[in-house]
Amino acid sequence: MDTNSNQFSLKRIRLAIFFLYFCTGICFSSWASRIPDIKIALNLGDAAWGTILLMIPVGQICGMTLSGIIVSRVGSRKIYPIALVGYVIALLFIGLSVSEYTLIISLIIFGFFGNFTNISVNTQAVALENMYNKPIMASFHGGWSLAGLTGAAIGLLMSTLGIKPTYHFAIIGMLVIITLIINKRYMQPDLKKEKDPALTEKKKRNKPESFLFLLGIVAFCGMAAEGAMADWSGLYLIDVVGTSKNIAPLGLAAYMVTMASGRFLIDRATQRWGRKRVLQAGGVLIATGLFSAVAFPHFITTIIAFMIIGFGTAGIVPTIYSVAGEKTKIPTSIALTIVSSVSFLGFLMGPPLIGYISSATNLRYSYALIGVFGIAIVVLVSFIKVFRTNKK
Repeated sequence: MDTNSNQFSLKRIRLAIFFLYFCTGICFSSWASRIPDIKIALNLGDAAWGTILLMIPVGQICGMTLSGIIVSRVGSRKIYPIALVGYVIALLFIGLSVSEYTLIISLIIFGFFGNFTNISVNTQAVALENMYNKPIMASFHGGWSLAGLTGAAIGLLMSTLGIKPTYHFAIIGMLVIITLIINKRYMQPDLKKEKDPALTEKKKRNKPESFLFLLGIVAFCGMAAEGAMADWSGLYLIDVVGTSKNIAPLGLAAYMVTMASGRFLIDRATQRWGRKRVLQAGGVLIATGLFSAVAFPHFITTIIAFMIIGFGTAGIVPTIYSVAGEKTKIPTSIALTIVSSVSFLGFLMGPPLIGYISSATNLRYSYALIGVFGIAIVVLVSFIKVFRTNKK
């Protein structure tokens, strides 16, 4: 009886953390789903919009300088609720923005609290994974992607009904706060690790292996494609394909459907074909999808192309993180920090780069460039030593 009670408790904790991932994801996808409406409402060109898209990464960088230290000292169980409330408030400010300047400030705040929520919720997941003593992290990231799909679908509905982003974001904010109140009690203390002096000295002598930076570049290419879809898919449908702004969020929704479903399937694919082939297949799918969208700019073909890109990006970052953690000889946390820092530049540079190229030429050329990143993934994975020495 007691065993069943404990097992139920673990399952409820896991469900609570899943919902917290969902809350974080739906805040971001809600903003992304209304990008076309906000850009049009503020009458901004592609170059100006590309600069504005830099503001979320700017806020995230500001958060990076503080989040790790604060979360480690105060604890993710206390920081996450505060960070999520800040994230929701920033989302509301985005909806209330009446000029590019207020939007810039709102997006910086949004990125800042977004980094805190990500660090905190991942810290919770690590603690729970330790309690389970088996891998469960992928299911949480699948939950984030599922939130992206849900947010895109809601955004499509809101845009179709003509509901302003302000009211849309307010509704999402209330649902997120209610979900937080229900699940906050199930958050766990952070995982505590004993400090071993010998291990500490060993860490000082260890130097990062060069392959970690190469893995980061592969993840960079994948995240550049993710950023291209999150920030520009709706605008691509409007500006290139010529669809109505009311159905433009369907592009992001189509992408998120396949990305979310792909993340729940990627572990099985890796067991069958190995990490190298999974990554190469992802690169091929990214390139195929983007080049198809460029070559055949029609509504149906573009939606299909976006779905192909979703399958391609689904396994890139999770697989790279898995390889880095397993193959490195330095502490796993340091290895993942190196890889994630390099890969973050993809999200930082990709969307603004698209805006600048689009302003100079057109959006189709920008998407063609991101397609080249997919080819780069295939080539890089072929030459990285860790994939040659072990097919898994």
